[in-house]
Amino acid sequence: MPTRVIIDHRKKDAAKLRHPEKAHRPDNPIARKPEWIRVKAPNHPTYHETRALMRDNKLVTVCEEAACPNIGECWSQRHATMMIMGEICTRACAFCNVSTGMPLPLDADEPHRVAEAVAKLGLRHVVITSVDRDDLTDGGAAHFAAVIKAIRGAAPQTTIEILTPDFLRKNNALEVVVEARPDVFNHNLETVPRLYPTIRPGARYYQSLRLLDRVKQLDPSIFTKSGLMLGLGEEKMELAQVMDDLRVADVDFITMGQYLQPTVKHAPVARFVTPEEFEDYGGIARVKGFLQVSSSPLTRSSYHADSDFAALREARAERLKEMR
Repeated sequence: MPTRVIIDHRKKDAAKLRHPEKAHRPDNPIARKPEWIRVKAPNHPTYHETRALMRDNKLVTVCEEAACPNIGECWSQRHATMMIMGEICTRACAFCNVSTGMPLPLDADEPHRVAEAVAKLGLRHVVITSVDRDDLTDGGAAHFAAVIKAIRGAAPQTTIEILTPDFLRKNNALEVVVEARPDVFNHNLETVPRLYPTIRPGARYYQSLRLLDRVKQLDPSIFTKSGLMLGLGEEKMELAQVMDDLRVADVDFITMGQYLQPTVKHAPVARFVTPEEFEDYGGIARVKGFLQVSSSPLTRSSYHADSDFAALREARAERLKEMR
């Protein structure tokens, strides 16, 4: 039976506004999602409270900007991934729904507002990500460090996970961020090397890999993490090789989730990977030695990040015991 496709013209119009660089591209009809990947619309009272807090503090979340399917569940539990340095990205990745263009200058008060929101939410663990800021001489590294410092001051019990850009051609940027000592340093490879020219054209696979490797060289105590989107046309052997590359870089935690096409102007879904296949990939990753693995259709980089971090610490402690 052929795959049913639905063209949502509202999403088409939104793509023109948010992604002017994609407006000339031919439409890629959006395939109907299988039952295992559908989620309920958010309606929990705490969801609305979390949303109001973000608005009151003038904060941007990747949950909204990237149209994450887990927003209802996460915000209902007061989990939100805050996106710093504005909501306009200098890159134009084929998978991403964040707006593209020339960003505004950095907001010097943003670190304070982020820290205040973290304290008000009473978070045990917070994830901070950002748009790519190729326009800045340090790629935004000092701003990341300032946010980490502000959270440490306002909510000292909160553990901090950052999801950073690749800092391509930004000398010493990584060192500035690592010196601020986040608990988890996350940088997503997103896909296999073969697909980078079409899916992640502004990035370089080996630059991203070196970034993760360098974090461990600078501070071995920091947990490192990376994520992959499946369903873009990658092959099983390619995924296995990426896992090996990440383990050579001593990456602790891998996440794997289904790619979902944001608009008709974005890269199409090549196929929907079944829950059973995700379980299989997760098993392969565990055998390869990752301390923590999250692999399911709805897995995202920061999905269940707080409980995953607790499990990550326990797994490291157990491995250290075994090595004695």
